[in-house]
Amino acid sequence: MNKLEQEAKQWLKENRMSSITGTQYQEQACSTAIFPKEKATEYLTLGLTGEAGEIANKVKKFIRDGAAQDEYEAKKIEIAYEIGDVMWYCAVLAAEMGMNLGHVMENNLRKLADRKDRGTLSGSGDNR
Repeated sequence: MNKLEQEAKQWLKENRMSSITGTQYQEQACSTAIFPKEKATEYLTLGLTGEAGEIANKVKKFIRDGAAQDEYEAKKIEIAYEIGDVMWYCAVLAAEMGMNLGHVMENNLRKLADRKDRGTLSGSGDNR
């Protein structure tokens, strides 16, 4: 196992579980936010879609190129960093829209649990 793979495994081990809440994350994310406030919604939405696209591209290349088991962990780290960027944009966008990220997360879980209970998780449409 090379050094990068060892570092990737260690990073995953150290970062799998965290006790940070959505609200705490949002507060810390907002403290690092630098962008033109008059274009906040546009800027953050474009950043969010750009970072989500980076995740998709990394997964696409993983599917196309494959990876040996020892490279797999390093690829997961790359994707984890991009997921972190997506989370940052979600947190700051929610704040700019006056939403508490913890509440957004809780409401989403309640919505999904309700859909599961009613057997409507699959399908399409917002009002299932």
